Amino acid sequence: MRSKRGIRLLLLGVLLVVIDQVIKYLVKTNMELGEQIFVIGQWFRLCFVENEGMAFGMSFGGQVGKFLLSLFRIILSGFLIWWIRSLDKKGTAPTGVLVGLTLITAGAIGNIIDSLFYGILWGYAPFMFGKVVDMFFFPIIRDGARVIFFSPVFNFADSCVTVGAFYLILFQWKFFAKDDKKE
Repeated sequence: MRSKRGIRLLLLGVLLVVIDQVIKYLVKTNMELGEQIFVIGQWFRLCFVENEGMAFGMSFGGQVGKFLLSLFRIILSGFLIWWIRSLDKKGTAPTGVLVGLTLITAGAIGNIIDSLFYGILWGYAPFMFGKVVDMFFFPIIRDGARVIFFSPVFNFADSCVTVGAFYLILFQWKFFAKDDKKE
């Protein structure tokens, strides 16, 4: 039997993945690749780009690398789901730890969906070789054309991973430090 907390975590994860996919669908169907929409002055833009699926638009070893990256993400997400369920079942983890891990997992799954299915759905690549849709761009501090404070374009799923990781590091580190002491 699932716990109430486990059901809430599942609903949170599903909600985050749905939000990510709706945003990506809206960008993909309403913007041209490379198009920018200025939302708040010069410092917040929607900028439609696609990448091979690694951070900051990097690629990893061509087709074989892309396949291995997709496979690694699937395995890692499966492990995270198992770990969250295990921690919830044992009742040993605070809810905050499980929420942080759920954010990371939902973000990973959001980008996995792009990699697995977008190539097929949009007709440009086979299964597992789709590109990840990114759109948020915050060139917050600029000095002429030389310096941009934060240049990567990212998506909602990336934000979930980042917020979840920072949340765990800043507010839940005691749980992980406690685990290290037990071992």
